[in-house]
Amino acid sequence: MKQAIVFDLDGTLLNTLDDLCDSTNYALEAVGFPARSIDEVRRFVGNGIRKLIERAVPADADAEKTEACYAAFCEHYKRNMANKTAPYPGVPDMLAALYAKGYKLAIVTNKADFAAQKLCGDMFGRYVKTVVGSVDGRPNKPAPDGVFFALKTMDVRPEDAVFVGDSEVDIETALNAQVDAIGVLWGFRDEEQLRAAGVKTLAHTPEELKNMLLALKNCGM
Repeated sequence: MKQAIVFDLDGTLLNTLDDLCDSTNYALEAVGFPARSIDEVRRFVGNGIRKLIERAVPADADAEKTEACYAAFCEHYKRNMANKTAPYPGVPDMLAALYAKGYKLAIVTNKADFAAQKLCGDMFGRYVKTVVGSVDGRPNKPAPDGVFFALKTMDVRPEDAVFVGDSEVDIETALNAQVDAIGVLWGFRDEEQLRAAGVKTLAHTPEELKNMLLALKNCGM
């Protein structure tokens, strides 16, 4: 019987792309680098803020300017992370239904922990009690460490959990943690990318995902 659902955050529960793009371009322009399009930023996200900035700066950017860009992003994003960010339609109802069914719910994200705790607490705190963001000393996804930390916190075994995410990073994370995976198709990656990462089960909408997960509560996967 499945007991817990571990969700990715950006592109899975929250549409954060506009705010991430705004803070990226603020930081780039602050150090004299050209701005990036929203489609470019979409491709850059998934491995945390530092990797986002490393991908966004020009290829010949030196380490000092890259670090200054990273610092500018963090400073701006702390003040502007919720300007345009919102749950995808249907996500709050999905979480409410899963919580009511008795699932333990967690979020494991490569987003900086300060942002993960703030956004998840404000938007999903009624249903999600375990939030694991990016911190120094714990490897980011696709390393399984964050998933293991969440499962230990919830007292759930990997075989009794499902990991849900929108990117190849999430699918690789689930494989590394030996947790069943479901990919979602409303986020930052397309079906071809998720299939290439090895996912077998995909959901097109939060409603479809909710029904899949409710069916798993008693029958396993």
